[in-house]
Amino acid sequence: MIWAGFLFGLLGSFHCVGMCGPIAMALPFVGSSGWRYYVGRLLYNGGRIVTYASLGALAGAFGQSLEMAGLQQTVSIVSGVMILLMLVLPAALKGRASNAMGTDKVMVWVRKKLGYYFQKNSLGSLFMVGVLNGLLPCGFVYIALAGAISAPGIGGAMLYMALFGLGTFPLMYLVSLSGKLISLKVRGIFNRAVPYVGMALAVLFIVRGLGLGIPYLSPKVVQTAQHTTEMSCCSKPK
Repeated sequence: MIWAGFLFGLLGSFHCVGMCGPIAMALPFVGSSGWRYYVGRLLYNGGRIVTYASLGALAGAFGQSLEMAGLQQTVSIVSGVMILLMLVLPAALKGRASNAMGTDKVMVWVRKKLGYYFQKNSLGSLFMVGVLNGLLPCGFVYIALAGAISAPGIGGAMLYMALFGLGTFPLMYLVSLSGKLISLKVRGIFNRAVPYVGMALAVLFIVRGLGLGIPYLSPKVVQTAQHTTEMSCCSKPK
């Protein structure tokens, strides 16, 4: 399930191009050496991945608190339902929920800091642009975080989100080098495909939580007096 993060990031990276492509293409050129140009773009994307992994730790802590209560299956099903809700809820409703949580004020701070680091002429500033870029509101990232909640522990959730970021890396890195590599028409096609990819991911988590006895995909969960473990339908308890 952890590798689902990488696949989701890879398949949905065209959405990242549409949303964050303008930032990637506007990155300043640092120094006069050619290698600094390429390293700067690597650092920018590395900053995004660091932020995704950090957010994954928060999602993992929440998921772990539920798992300690013996709710592994419920966590997986709830994650899938959350993904579906984020795909179908109207944008206006999502905006009101964001305002109610006070995230709009956080976004004002993030955008202010982005402007500050864009004015700096250093490799470190490009890394910070990536870190802050990862905090910008994005439904694609929220869907990935919903999936990270059902990852195994905090470390698993961090790895899930880091792999998600790595999945978005190849395309975003190319775009940061040249925004002309991908036409608007192609971006639009893949942007329209993102909800379907999200739905497939949601179904995957829900099926996993149902414990249908399908090896690897939906293993049965066996309750014992001391702990709860996932078992394949073909495995026998010792």
